[in-house]
Amino acid sequence: MNAQQVKRFRITVITAAMLLVLAIIISIGTGYASLTPGELFRTIIGKGTQRENLILFQFRMPRIFVAVLAGMGLAVSGAILQSITKNPLSDPGILGINAGAGLMIVVYIMFFSVESTSFLYILPLFALAGGMVTAAIIYVMSYIKGEGVEPTRLVLIGVGLAAALYGATLVLSTRLEMEDHAFMANWMAGRIWGDDWIFVLSLAPWILILFPIVFMKANVLNTLTLHENVSIGVGVNIGKERILLIIIAVALASASVAVSGGIAFVGLMAPHISRSLVGPRHQAFVPVTALLGGILLLTADTIGRVILDPSGIPAGIIVTIIGAPYFMYLLAKK
Repeated sequence: MNAQQVKRFRITVITAAMLLVLAIIISIGTGYASLTPGELFRTIIGKGTQRENLILFQFRMPRIFVAVLAGMGLAVSGAILQSITKNPLSDPGILGINAGAGLMIVVYIMFFSVESTSFLYILPLFALAGGMVTAAIIYVMSYIKGEGVEPTRLVLIGVGLAAALYGATLVLSTRLEMEDHAFMANWMAGRIWGDDWIFVLSLAPWILILFPIVFMKANVLNTLTLHENVSIGVGVNIGKERILLIIIAVALASASVAVSGGIAFVGLMAPHISRSLVGPRHQAFVPVTALLGGILLLTADTIGRVILDPSGIPAGIIVTIIGAPYFMYLLAKK
């Protein structure tokens, strides 16, 4: 990157980070039990009342961390998928990866208790298995030898498979007990259900381990956006790198939706906005995408909590209201 691009990247990152902090502060202070800025500051420095400590550290902060981490995971997953498939419409929700993860989640709940201590750590693995199988089916059906993944076919297969998988999930969820069925209904609507610190601890390792790998693969992602012959010419093992990056993208999406719910369009919108701000180079593109993903999902969750307080509207519905028209706009444009 030249000096001007570096300056633009730094300004964008600082601005996005400030917006994320602002979104966190607003989210903390809004809802059924709100905190004023003075109460928030007093609680942060350790001088809050028992009520203020309970609201901040037990109710608000865990949910905020889950929303931010899940938003980041979904956004970076979408960025990877868009780059390796050369398809600007790729998103783990649109392509059915989230739906595949959801199907395995309902299968898990049919045989195991959601109250078990291992639930939070095994659930992402089941979600990963469902997402990987779905991704493999989509990739094989949309790949053309010598040309790579065909973008239009990718979207059509993904949308169709997602509808089929969500239908299967809905049918299977009707066989669950009432509480488990309510859980799956909330999951499919995109309600962020992980509102305890243990959910943060179950998601954070996936983000902390996989994000550095993605950043290390920035040059590879830059190369994979070019024609396959060019990638081979510069010494990139296309098959190996593409499979590794698909696994990372599916793992990020599956782990995120396992604790946040079936949320789509974050992985579509965040990369597009980021690309328009800092360009397509992944050294700048990926970090900005992660920050924007956290902002988008946290803002959607906050809006959903405020509109129909205290029950709220699932964040997935808020994101879909914004993302569906944006998807149609991109579809018409591309």
